Amino acid sequence: MQSELRVINEMVQAESGFIDRIAGEVAKVIVGQHYMVERILVGLLTGGHVLLEGVPGLAKTLTIKTVSDTLRTRFSRIQFTPDLLPADIIGTTIYNPHTGEFSAKHGPIFANLVLADEVNRAPAKVQSALLEAMQERQVTIGDTTYPLPQPFMVMATQNPIEQEGTYPLPEAQLDRFMLMIKVTYPSREEERQIMDRMIATSLPRAEAIIEPEELLRARGVVNQVYLDDKIRDYIVDVVAATRSPKEFGLKGIADFIEYGASPRASIFLAQAARAHAFLKHRGFVIPDDIKSVGPDILRHRIILTYEAEAEEINTEDIIRKLFEQIEVP
Repeated sequence: MQSELRVINEMVQAESGFIDRIAGEVAKVIVGQHYMVERILVGLLTGGHVLLEGVPGLAKTLTIKTVSDTLRTRFSRIQFTPDLLPADIIGTTIYNPHTGEFSAKHGPIFANLVLADEVNRAPAKVQSALLEAMQERQVTIGDTTYPLPQPFMVMATQNPIEQEGTYPLPEAQLDRFMLMIKVTYPSREEERQIMDRMIATSLPRAEAIIEPEELLRARGVVNQVYLDDKIRDYIVDVVAATRSPKEFGLKGIADFIEYGASPRASIFLAQAARAHAFLKHRGFVIPDDIKSVGPDILRHRIILTYEAEAEEINTEDIIRKLFEQIEVP
C-alpha cells in the first residue's frame, strides 16, 4: 500500500504542476477570489458543472472567461434572456433551397467551456435544453444526435437579489450542477487593487498555457487519487445524515430538513475531494478535503422546512452543524 501511495503521489505531483501556472495567469487579471478560482478548477478537473451565485460586479463572468483563456479550448458565452429559445442554444436545421436539403447549424453549446450568464433569466424550456446537454453530453437537432466536444463543462451564473422576471432553477435541475459557489465581496485591500488595475490604461490578459489533452490526462490522474475506505464511509455518512439526521444523533437539525441530498451528492463529493487533493499536489484524500468542498456540493441539495425559514436557519447553518457532529475517521 505504501509503495502504491508513493507512486500515486509522484504521479499527482508530476501532473499537477499546471495548476499553479493557471493560478498565476488568472492572478494577472483577477484580484483575490481564490476560493472561486479553486472551485472552478475542481469543476475542470472532474468535468462537473459549476453554478456561481453572487451579486453583480463580483467578477463572476470575468473570472470564468479568464480561466478559459488559460486553456487552448473553445469558449462560448450565452447571455440568458426571457426571449431566448432552445434553438438559440443547441442549434437548428436550415433548409437549402438550391439542394433541397436540410443541414444542421450548431449552436453555442458546441464548445468546450460554456458560460451560461444569468441562467435564471431564461424560461424553463431553455434551461431544460441546456441541462439536458449537461447531463447527456449530447444534443439532438432534427432527427440527428450530435455528441458535444470533450472536454465539456458548463459554468453558469445567477444573481440572488434581483428575482423579478426570473425563472429560478428547480431543485431537480440544480442537482445537475456539481458545485454551487457563493461569491462574496472582496476585502478593502483587494478592492483598492481592483480599482487601480481596472482604471489603468491597459488591462492585463491571461495567456493560454494548457492543451485540452493535458486537462483530460489530469482528469485521469484525479480518478486515481487514493480514497480510503474510511473516507468513503465518511462521505456516505455525511450525505445520509442529511436524509436521516435522527439516526445519526444530530442535534438541532432534524426538524429543519425537509429533503436531504441524493446519492449524486455522494458521487460528486468523492470526485470533488479527489480534485481538491490534486490541487494541493497530494495523491490521497483526507477528511479536510471533504470538509472543504462539502458546502459547495450540499448547499443546493438540502431543502429546508418552513420551520427553518421561520427560525431564520439556512443551509449554511445546517451544513456547519453536520460537519461539526459527524464523526471524522
